[in-house]
Amino acid sequence: MTPLTFQTLRLLADGEFRSGEAMARMLGVSRASIWNALHALDGTGLEIFKVHGRGYRLSQPLVWLERDAIERELGADAGGFSVEVLDLVPSTNTLLMERVAAGAPGGSVIAAEWQTQGRGRRGRVWHATPGAALTFSLLWRFQLGASALSGLSLAIGVAVIRALARCGVVDAGLKWPNDIIWKGRKLAGMLIEMHGEVTGPGAVVIGLGLNCRLPDTLRDRIDQPVVDLAQICASVPDRNRVLALLLREMAAVLGAFAQTGFAALRAEWEGCHVYQNKAVRLSLPDGAVLDGLCLGVDDDGALRLQTAGGVRRIHSGDVSLRLQRGA
Repeated sequence: MTPLTFQTLRLLADGEFRSGEAMARMLGVSRASIWNALHALDGTGLEIFKVHGRGYRLSQPLVWLERDAIERELGADAGGFSVEVLDLVPSTNTLLMERVAAGAPGGSVIAAEWQTQGRGRRGRVWHATPGAALTFSLLWRFQLGASALSGLSLAIGVAVIRALARCGVVDAGLKWPNDIIWKGRKLAGMLIEMHGEVTGPGAVVIGLGLNCRLPDTLRDRIDQPVVDLAQICASVPDRNRVLALLLREMAAVLGAFAQTGFAALRAEWEGCHVYQNKAVRLSLPDGAVLDGLCLGVDDDGALRLQTAGGVRRIHSGDVSLRLQRGA
């Protein structure tokens, strides 16, 4: 996708028909350039109708992310964040990690409509398309070092659940270590990367992807059951509002985490845990498999698994956790 593609999409965002000639005139390019720009959307999941004599129209209107709209939704909390909205980036996490070393302040946020190299946990690709998802990264600085940040991804999960509840999603759950689930299907996921010394100070970049309105063509590429806000909510909330709610709740949780760690959030997290006290199967990176009863987590965020050989504590998130068959 190119900058011209995004300019053209913005002209079509209201869902009304516009001719290629009219758009070409407005953007100062040729009709062939407009055709090429729209052709670049093939495979993205965005559906565009073309009708002879009327022009082009999106199958559904798009509401774009806008910094001013996000800051309005943040209200008095806007001063705690520096929000940047981009059309196209390889990865919001990668870009923000590059800025950490350059001294970017805590509260820096990068949100993007399209990531060419969006990624999730365990090297998975995060699939999204403009207007269909909310993908952003938040930089947060701690006086604590990496050794004191155990359980941070679980704490952020609590913040996401709180924000979703304010959007009307009251029955979302958490899956260790960092997935947000709704009725067995993935609604959101996060990727946290750390920068700094073991003893501090340090910085974290928290990347979040939330499904808002996934086209069927995009769902077909995802290798697990997924769900979006369009399926859950009576009306899809404005992504600008959702982002503001997420940032506000994340900031509150991060502030508390800096004072008390994950321990104070443990009970709330376990209350949302979709596998709490259920029989699960854990696949480890070396190929080993552990079956047991999921007891919850410890104060440091480690998963507690009751196995035939006793209680095992699992620290690494680089595992696959599933319900046992029949559980």
